[in-house]
Amino acid sequence: MAKEGDKRASREKRKKRVRSKIVQVGERPRLTVFRSNRNIFAQIIDDRAGTTLVAASTLDKGFRRKPGEGKFDKDAAREVGKRIAERAKEKNVTKVVFDRGPYLYHGKVKALAEGAREAGLDF
Repeated sequence: MAKEGDKRASREKRKKRVRSKIVQVGERPRLTVFRSNRNIFAQIIDDRAGTTLVAASTLDKGFRRKPGEGKFDKDAAREVGKRIAERAKEKNVTKVVFDRGPYLYHGKVKALAEGAREAGLDF
């Protein structure tokens, strides 16, 4: 069984490896994903200015859960992708670079990306 420090170190290495490839693009803002056990969050970040342009998550008002409901599924992640794309269009952002962070491009992360593409983001 791996120790907690080893897990964190591996996660940080994956994150840095992915981020190093993304930084090379540079001109486009970055669509970054954070996934917790219960929720999924997305932000579009302008690295040059160091600011968050838009954000969306399953904690937004439209995603309120009923008591007793558990985690969100892929459908909710796809909806978060659509919401962030709509908010990005309002800020005149159409082209981004997808930063999956330490997560595999699979399941909820993939659903979020597909939802953003469906709503018109280009990456």
